[in-house]
Amino acid sequence: MELKNKKVEKRLKVRKRIRKRLHGTLERPRLSLFKSNTSIYVQLINDDKGETLLALSTRKLKIGKNNVAGAWALGEALAEQALAKGITTIVFDRSGYIYDGKVKAIGGGVRAKGLKC
Repeated sequence: MELKNKKVEKRLKVRKRIRKRLHGTLERPRLSLFKSNTSIYVQLINDDKGETLLALSTRKLKIGKNNVAGAWALGEALAEQALAKGITTIVFDRSGYIYDGKVKAIGGGVRAKGLKC
């Protein structure tokens, strides 16, 4: 895969390394995230069946802000919906992003509402 952006290339390389170790199940799904310039997208994935259990984004929730506060609110909303579905623990997949800023805020919002990572 030949990308022109070295930063994206490096993130995808780290992402592959992380995904070797993480695996989501029905009892403990994998929380995967993606950050674009305008929105943040998160999913709870069951890797055993290859299905998405829950998906949210700042765009879908109409948070409107692609910042740390919006990421925290997204994490809290995800945790509320996951707890309603009976999911209590997750595996946090940072998708190659550095655990700081928005990524850290999503993790903090999820934990603040009672979901275990």
